[in-house]
Amino acid sequence: MREAWERLIVGPPDADRSVLLLPGGACSARSFDLVMAEPALSGVRMVATTLPGMAGAPVTEEVSIPAVARRAGELAKDNACDVVVGFSYGATIALEMVLSAHFQGPVVLLGIAVTTPDEAGFFRVVVRASQKVGRWPLAILFRLMPLMARSAKTSEQHKKDLIEDFKQNRAGDAVRVCGEYLDYIAAKRNFAAELAASGSPVWVVHAEEKGDGGLTDAERATLEAALNVTLVTIPGAVFLIPDVAPQRTAEVIADALKQAT
Repeated sequence: MREAWERLIVGPPDADRSVLLLPGGACSARSFDLVMAEPALSGVRMVATTLPGMAGAPVTEEVSIPAVARRAGELAKDNACDVVVGFSYGATIALEMVLSAHFQGPVVLLGIAVTTPDEAGFFRVVVRASQKVGRWPLAILFRLMPLMARSAKTSEQHKKDLIEDFKQNRAGDAVRVCGEYLDYIAAKRNFAAELAASGSPVWVVHAEEKGDGGLTDAERATLEAALNVTLVTIPGAVFLIPDVAPQRTAEVIADALKQAT
């Protein structure tokens, strides 16, 4: 039986700086292994965790975004993390950590969907259908995900790891987790304005063209005007940002570490 919140830790235990890494949906802690290996993060202690219900990780407790963010905040505190980095679903957890004051420090949000219009319509339909008719629509999506991994511009070994992790996902658990996620981003809240008002140093990273998550024009304008927010655009179309653009991801994390107190 796998443990909940399993961790992958890289870097010296006595490092001056530590980072908590929260993977995207269907991904495990090792999805950040290319980022961890980048020279820009040499000497930094990095703690990646597999979030509940993802890549076969057990669901042992409540999986609402606030509940998972609270537990992630405890993990950040226990590991003396100076920066929190989240990708996609993990970025939403990091967002809630900041807004609920479970973490007070720099955050990096990779491929985040701040509200419902930012999230892929196909994914939303699949999750909502699974909530109504049973888990099979999401199970079919998981069967197709290895095709995306095979086309990713990354190393062959990393592709194999991604495919193996995608195959570990259990549709029943994912329906619960993804349903909570969609409910959270559908809330009648202005998350961009809340993030801008938080005062925490924030880096928001998206691809220039198609990719993970996105921002509406209004959200982008709000974040661009915020003194505490830095918007980063990766050229071209990029899916799976930590896996396909590890160097740029590591550079942004290094910038965030410079703002840590």
